[in-house]
Amino acid sequence: MKKLLITGGAGFIGSECIRQGVKRGYKIIAADKLTYAGDMERIREVERDIVFYNTDIANKEVVTHIFKKEKPDAVVHWAAESHVDRSIMDASPFLETNIKGTQVLLEAAKNCGVERLINISTDEVYGELGKDGQFFETTPLNPNSPYSVSKASQDMLGRAYYRTYGLPVITVRPSNNYGPWQYPEKLIPVVILKAINNEKIPVYGKGENIREWLFASDCVEAVFLILEKGTIGEAYNIGSGEEKRNVEVVKHILQILGKSDRLIEFTKDRPGHDFRYSLNSEKIRKQLDWQSQVYFQDGIEKTVRWYVDNIGWVNKKLEYLTTYWSMAYK
Repeated sequence: MKKLLITGGAGFIGSECIRQGVKRGYKIIAADKLTYAGDMERIREVERDIVFYNTDIANKEVVTHIFKKEKPDAVVHWAAESHVDRSIMDASPFLETNIKGTQVLLEAAKNCGVERLINISTDEVYGELGKDGQFFETTPLNPNSPYSVSKASQDMLGRAYYRTYGLPVITVRPSNNYGPWQYPEKLIPVVILKAINNEKIPVYGKGENIREWLFASDCVEAVFLILEKGTIGEAYNIGSGEEKRNVEVVKHILQILGKSDRLIEFTKDRPGHDFRYSLNSEKIRKQLDWQSQVYFQDGIEKTVRWYVDNIGWVNKKLEYLTTYWSMAYK
């Protein structure tokens, strides 16, 4: 049985990685700082099957201890500060976690001789597109927000450790993830919750910004495929091919909930708001025979129903969001 260290394991996508990892027979070691966005409730059903460390990945002493004690065969690095608006308000935590934390993790992995390390980047490192074109793995990085700059640094650090030290790093750049358990500060859960409460839904600009939406379970399945069969030193885009304007996403959610479009309130645009992201995912499709399984229409229906059925969990989180709900989110 392979030992797999998952950072950010109590987060939205990290927890999905733990759940899938347990089902796949991995011995899971998880690490998470348990910030506002982390929650052990996400992994409660598998908590007894894993080893969990409540720690900051930027803590060199603790991270080194974890590697020496647990001796993981592989690492999937999800831990990150990920919210664009928060990075605009204060970039410091993003630099600390996404850059310094990644360097600490890479150094510990190098010294302990892991077989593979999956470094989770994002489509935002590429910058923005106009109405046409796509990002390829070879597209130069051109990040525009403090968040995406920190992720681009993480991305490049991983590739530098591969090139310089021979650390077996594979870089993964997914498109926008959505699904159950996402913290209620990102676009989709914010829209769902505000619609449930018949509150105004803030949408940046005219809602014309375009994102490619990927169901979280699809993303994690692709990551496991890359972990097991991907080529060391390579980068892989993971996208669904389903692009939606933000206002389309909002209206679709309102339709599912039987709410009026009059709840939409267009607001001042986010500073430096990228217009469009679109990934070319032919590499993973051709090399590893992967494609997303959950169409947006089905995934958003599942997501909305999950939030309706789990409104109690969501309400426990709302105390953290008082100062942020006047804004629209990524």
